[in-house]
Amino acid sequence: MSGTGPGEQGGAAPGALAALLTPVGERLLERAAREEAGADALRAATRLRAFAEELAAEHAGGPAGHSPADAAAAALTQARLRARAREKFGARADRMFFTPNGLEQATRAEVARHRAARFASVLGPGAQVADLCCGIGADAAALAEAGLRVDAVDADPETAAVAAANFAALGVDGRARARVGTVGPDWEPAPGTDAVFCDPARRGRRGRVFDPDAYSPAWDTVERIASAAPAACVKAAPGLPYERIPEGVSAEWVSVGGDVKEAALWFGGAADGAARRATLLRGGRADTLAGGAEEAQAPVGGVGRYLYEPDGAVVRAHLVAEAAERVGGSLLDPRIAYIASDEHVETPFCRAYEVHEAMPFSLKRLRAAVRARGAGTVTIKKRGSAVDVERLRRDLRPSGPGSVVVVLTRIGEKPFCLLCSEVSAAS
Repeated sequence: MSGTGPGEQGGAAPGALAALLTPVGERLLERAAREEAGADALRAATRLRAFAEELAAEHAGGPAGHSPADAAAAALTQARLRARAREKFGARADRMFFTPNGLEQATRAEVARHRAARFASVLGPGAQVADLCCGIGADAAALAEAGLRVDAVDADPETAAVAAANFAALGVDGRARARVGTVGPDWEPAPGTDAVFCDPARRGRRGRVFDPDAYSPAWDTVERIASAAPAACVKAAPGLPYERIPEGVSAEWVSVGGDVKEAALWFGGAADGAARRATLLRGGRADTLAGGAEEAQAPVGGVGRYLYEPDGAVVRAHLVAEAAERVGGSLLDPRIAYIASDEHVETPFCRAYEVHEAMPFSLKRLRAAVRARGAGTVTIKKRGSAVDVERLRRDLRPSGPGSVVVVLTRIGEKPFCLLCSEVSAAS
């Protein structure tokens, strides 16, 4: 997918998708959802095709003039994509439309809402945002729901049509429109554009693309467009190399439930005083840790009563020193993101573990320690360790009613292991 500048207006949904954007198509989608829930895929396809043929007989040719077989296949595909999409979009997925690649790259609902709220706070209600590479329209819909006007563009006609269908399904088609075009080096925003959002395609025929220069559009084009806009945000993979982040932007890494989902680079009027930011979204709450352009260095010390494991967004944002300061801790090793402290401090930015035993790594000693604790359930975590986790799990031969967290790491040049239990956060 790649968004566009001036291009042709998106018209009727191409392909079999048009068959579903009718009252008859809605009936077919409802039936497809019920059939898809069954275990037998072949039976579901057969039953749905028969139902499509019944509808065709009732309505002189079926949905939007498409053959019953095509309409049934399109409906069943959407039902399956909607089932997968619930993990990202919750119940609203059952009203939306998807393509396989569009769903894969689409922003999760809570991340899109977070970004839209930040845009809205900077721009104010009614501002105009150009959403380049809009995909299925998840971000554009969130921007529209936040009170902004959105001109969403994508190079692929089917994807643009899906975005338009989603704007209608989510009730934001009065503030968001989708059209077709391509973004290139000469792209310029339409008059009155207050901000640009760009989510360049990071998937090719062989799967995910990790080189920013292989994004579509390429990174230098995206950077030029964002730098020229009054305000802008560019979504990138969380592993974006630090050296590819332009000077003067505010770089934000976002995690959801402890899983890092993306990096977002904020340009111009959308940037703020924080050069680096980690935002953690969990249970409807957003927590942010920020740092300046110069990376702080955490102190290094020995093993403490507690071990803190920073969230992946904190690590990606190089904010481990800031997290360590919050818990009064120090690093076990200056190159590894494990924090030791004798204090237990509630923080959303780290998981906390109580340390029961620490020792240089030895399979024999570790097996004996696990057995002594009667631990049949062993959770193994590692940073800075070359140990094969699955092989270690087999070699430990755990048994018993208890549980233990084994942390594998390195202190200096020595492999180390710690036996811990996770400290539950206060409710």
